[in-house]
Amino acid sequence: MSDSADPSPLKPAMRNLAQSVRRQASFDPDRVAIRFETDKPITYQALDHWVDNLAHQLRDQFDIRHGDRVAWLGYNHPAMIATLYACARLGAALVPVNWRLSNEEISFIIENCAPKLLVYGEDFKDAAIGTGQENCEIRPLQDLTRKTDSAKPFEGEGQLSDMVMIVYTSGTTGRPKGAMLGQESIYINAVNSIDAHELRRSDRLLVNLPLFHVGGWNIQMLPGLMVGAEIILHEKFDPAMVSKAIVDLRPDLMVLVPVTMKALIDLPNWQEVDYSSLRAIAAGSSIISTELINIFEEKNLPVIQIYGSTESGPISVYQRSGDRTYIPGSMGKPALLAEIRLVDVDGVEITETETNGEIEIRGAHLMQGYWKNQEATRSAFNDGWFRSGDIGQLDADGFLYFQDRHKNLIISGGENVYPAEIERVLATIPGITEAAVIGAPDEKWGEVPAAVLVVEEDGPDEAAISGILGKNLARFKLPRQYHLVDALPRNSMGKVVAELVRDLVLQDKN
Repeated sequence: MSDSADPSPLKPAMRNLAQSVRRQASFDPDRVAIRFETDKPITYQALDHWVDNLAHQLRDQFDIRHGDRVAWLGYNHPAMIATLYACARLGAALVPVNWRLSNEEISFIIENCAPKLLVYGEDFKDAAIGTGQENCEIRPLQDLTRKTDSAKPFEGEGQLSDMVMIVYTSGTTGRPKGAMLGQESIYINAVNSIDAHELRRSDRLLVNLPLFHVGGWNIQMLPGLMVGAEIILHEKFDPAMVSKAIVDLRPDLMVLVPVTMKALIDLPNWQEVDYSSLRAIAAGSSIISTELINIFEEKNLPVIQIYGSTESGPISVYQRSGDRTYIPGSMGKPALLAEIRLVDVDGVEITETETNGEIEIRGAHLMQGYWKNQEATRSAFNDGWFRSGDIGQLDADGFLYFQDRHKNLIISGGENVYPAEIERVLATIPGITEAAVIGAPDEKWGEVPAAVLVVEEDGPDEAAISGILGKNLARFKLPRQYHLVDALPRNSMGKVVAELVRDLVLQDKN
């Protein structure tokens, strides 16, 4: 017998993500996996059978094979979750499409990812059919909601090394980019989440973030299903419904973003309603004010911050729910299975504490790259480290402090908006000779897009500009402010200076 150890790295004892559902079903088949609106609760055994049926259906009816894509356009629904797991068994990938986007933006994504199947919710039939893609079946979600008490087990080709999801994020060049998330990425994110939240089988998790974002999938929901927890899924966020669910169903955890946190606070019964079942609220997507956190803390609702991005799946840095080491302004420490560092403008690591640098992230939770965009993939990494584009500081104890957004990203109500997307459309409007977009402070949304324009004397007015933008961009991307100037401020190289544009907006507002 050899006394030498196997030098190969330790690999998870899991064939694909869907195996966790099958294992939970074998342990406790009658345990509730998903509770959706007023529908009959779905047990782990029913979910496992549904996934098997869907995998057979996707392969046999729609010819979905290893590496193919299935796009989904619609509100949150259990069928979306079952489809993801079916894709995992097949080795295919789910593409959740942001239903808030304009028809033009949706069509671009569908054309870019070239799915064999596009599933739509009832409210999005016209948008789905309007994509007009060849070689793509377009079906209502009702076609995938078949649940049976038994199913023929499906043993597909899916492996942890396969891509399982493409999530489109706004692009700095004005077009969205598809971040390819592998099954292993989601698995590692789940391990990070289990550590951050102290997730356990007895937990109930309230999920109301839209499932076209990684936050809705990967911060709590998929990790919860991995450990056998119960998911309380809402079709979409409604503050009154959330409040009622907390009182009636007594969840242990949920994820909020600043705009949804404020929506709960603004409910007339905020002070007296009983939210004591919640042991913590995870929050992320943008900077969260200390004042907002304090309002929740005063109600004995601990808030833990999560830092990351679509490309990191997203969990990279967090505060842990059990530690209660909340430090105002801090995002926390690197996740259990992640590394972070700060680098200077030349990409060299910064070792000094309390020094600004770009946040870079490394770990198996990162994306595999951008779909069909090798140039963007190359520029997103620095020797294996993902370049977040965010500026931060590290203190002597390793806590990360977010400082600014290096890429001019606007986060409005939890949604990412890049100025270049809006500027690209503004440049097509006759009569507008120059345009720049920045994020302006807003009490409700955190930030809103503000457009600074140079318009010819007989050029379009604000209503005409808004009408054109509304046909090409999602509503949340539309400028809430318009500022007319004689010329945009530029530097000696002729580049528009965003800081000076922002000053113009703030001066105009005052």
